[in-house]
Amino acid sequence: MSRFTLRRAVAAAALCASVVLLAACGSSSTESALTPSRLIAFGDGFSDVGQSATNNKYTVNDATTNHWLQQVAARFERPIAASSTSGGLGYARLGARIAGKPSVTDDAATLTVTEQIDAFIAGGGTFGANDLIFISGGMTDAVFQAKAVLAGTQTAAVAETNARAAGTALAELAKRVVDAGAKQVVVVGSVNLGITPWGQASGQYDAMEAISRGVNDAFLIGAVDRNLGSNVLYVDAAYYFNLLANDPGNFNMDNSRVVACTSVNPGVGIGIGVGQVDSSLCTPSTIVAGVNYTRYMFADALYTAPTAQRQFGDYAYDRIRNRW
Repeated sequence: MSRFTLRRAVAAAALCASVVLLAACGSSSTESALTPSRLIAFGDGFSDVGQSATNNKYTVNDATTNHWLQQVAARFERPIAASSTSGGLGYARLGARIAGKPSVTDDAATLTVTEQIDAFIAGGGTFGANDLIFISGGMTDAVFQAKAVLAGTQTAAVAETNARAAGTALAELAKRVVDAGAKQVVVVGSVNLGITPWGQASGQYDAMEAISRGVNDAFLIGAVDRNLGSNVLYVDAAYYFNLLANDPGNFNMDNSRVVACTSVNPGVGIGIGVGQVDSSLCTPSTIVAGVNYTRYMFADALYTAPTAQRQFGDYAYDRIRNRW
């Protein structure tokens, strides 16, 4: 077992002891009774189902079900589509931080996850008893803090403190949604940035991992403090993708380190710098020569390719079915 898998597994086990309902640790023998009326999603680029002008997602944009939320939706036989381009209930968008401004792409106009929910409620949106609400947040906040560390404008310790504050804000946001009537809220935090191609190239694994973990652990602690266990399920993206990165062959993949796409964005792109591969521009025609992208974990330096997306969607679906 690699160091990141072992470290995360130990941390998850310790937290699991106090948040059994929240994290849905282990398996369940309960027969699921949930048939969601609607799937509604708020969050960052990890859950963006097509807010860009091209309606593309941050993966390889092929003809398959290529996004984890769409995989969950397909399993429940319910739609999920981007709000801005398709009039759907997917409000998550690239760059959105939980509460902080500017976005990770330095755009002050990008709605934070908090503002997405504010706008939904202000526009007359309500949460029904059978709605399934997704809130993904923290990955963008972790990237924002890690960029400052790499730039030398803040220390890793300060970045971790800021990341924990973002995680606490995510817990408060989940509470607000529950208080507004939501009965089933799925929260997905940050992946471990240390395992991403961006994190690997940085040479700062420990800092990247600690910043990401700070968001997630602070959310879990905050959710317990706010007694959210009855209505909130935490789906641990960091744990799942750590396992995949450590042993891609166990997930029918060959590579968990190199990006599959060649679609360079000359602008700010996914928010890690100009001139980087941007998977929202990636299609089967913009793949590295000789690469079978269906067996690669990463489409760009942060976001995963379709096989990993679908498998995480199945993991999330199973967690939801075990819980409700």
